[in-house]
Amino acid sequence: MAREITPEEVAIADAMIARARAAMEEIKDYDQAQVDRLARALGWNCGNETTFVRIAQMGVDESGIGDRAGRAGKRFKILGVLRDALRGKSVGVIEEDPVKGLTKIAKPAGVIASLIPTTNPELTPPVTGIYAIKCKDAVIFSPHPRAKATTFEMVRVMRETLAKLGAPRDIFQCVENPSIPMTDYLMANCDLTMATGGKPMVQAAYSSGKPAYGVGAGNATMVIDEDADIAEAAMNSRISKTSDFGSGCSADGNLVIHAKIYDAMKEALIKEGGYLCNADEKAKLAEALWKEDGSRRIETVAISAQRIAEFAGFSIPEDRKFIMVEQDEIGKEHKFSGEKLSVTMALYKAKDFDDAMAKVRAIYNVGGKGHSCGIYSFNEDHILQHAMNAPVSRVMVRQPQSKANAGSFENGMPMTSSLGCGIWGGNITNENVSLKHYMNVTWVARPIPADRPSDEELFGEFYNTEVM
Repeated sequence: MAREITPEEVAIADAMIARARAAMEEIKDYDQAQVDRLARALGWNCGNETTFVRIAQMGVDESGIGDRAGRAGKRFKILGVLRDALRGKSVGVIEEDPVKGLTKIAKPAGVIASLIPTTNPELTPPVTGIYAIKCKDAVIFSPHPRAKATTFEMVRVMRETLAKLGAPRDIFQCVENPSIPMTDYLMANCDLTMATGGKPMVQAAYSSGKPAYGVGAGNATMVIDEDADIAEAAMNSRISKTSDFGSGCSADGNLVIHAKIYDAMKEALIKEGGYLCNADEKAKLAEALWKEDGSRRIETVAISAQRIAEFAGFSIPEDRKFIMVEQDEIGKEHKFSGEKLSVTMALYKAKDFDDAMAKVRAIYNVGGKGHSCGIYSFNEDHILQHAMNAPVSRVMVRQPQSKANAGSFENGMPMTSSLGCGIWGGNITNENVSLKHYMNVTWVARPIPADRPSDEELFGEFYNTEVM
């Protein structure tokens, strides 16, 4: 039975919300230039290489999840978020359409409860903070218990940044002793929740009674078409799969490979550092990744390929970067067809492109609906067929999935650390959660010349026909 929130926790949460509202009041008259200056300062102080590397490695050490050497690579996301934020309007009139007689005015969303995942305690706070300060919101960060010190340290940097520029520190606050009751209380009493994390967290956010932006589970699946650049596809698959030891929901989990290039692709993946399991090793790997009840073993989430193999009871060479299994079956009872949260990848052989499309649909029936997928192909018809076929919100074409679908400097996706998965994933949006999601907007409508088509135009061939 879940415990109830204590009176002390209620008092702490109420005081934080009150301070947040008071801080918002202090900056309510800031103009666009002032909030842009604060956003730049946050981007620099949180995203400079020295600070970010230090706190990112602290996050890996504290949680035991992720790649200490590679976690710092997420720094680019702060730079991209700042780029996108600075290119958008967020104060006063943000859009005018004289033809339709419409003017749009931005206003703060309010006090935001931001739920921080154990995989991104150094990244999510500044990403949320940059977008929030642009819209004059306040944020209360609720860390994951396994990464609370890291989250608190990044928020400390953010608070000191504001103070140095004469803005109130309490625009950003962090819960020091997080608990599920405290988080539930914040979600129910703040104005908006940004929930980045596992399914229970997101479900709780949507049950709080307040608006929430959540994310769905990933199960990124890539189609390798017969005309793919095999070397490029293998390299990008390795980059995506090994980023932070596969901790992200965008890491390539399944490759559906056209039969004509299956063997060549497999060899290219081995050349990139993949280790292909035999049948015995595959069985041991399954036991290492999942418990008997089907739940994921936390001990093997986002750790190196060597440590996973050791946990499973076999060894692999030190130069191997990720683990591969060949898979035919798809279904909830076949765990390798679902999300793996590790440097483990399942390979499927497709007879032809139609078979690849059928396999993609089957895989997303196991998990990951609404999230993302990708394709390595130069056939525009196949690219569009794949996009039409897959029940996902974003499709990356010839790009490393985990480096691309949340925005990169090489595509036009909005930069974010939170990926909406739409109705498929039980989310309110299927967009990359970014600047526009952090504001209220007032629409002003002025009279315009009548825009009413004739009945003949509206009803077309059915005009004046017999009524049913």
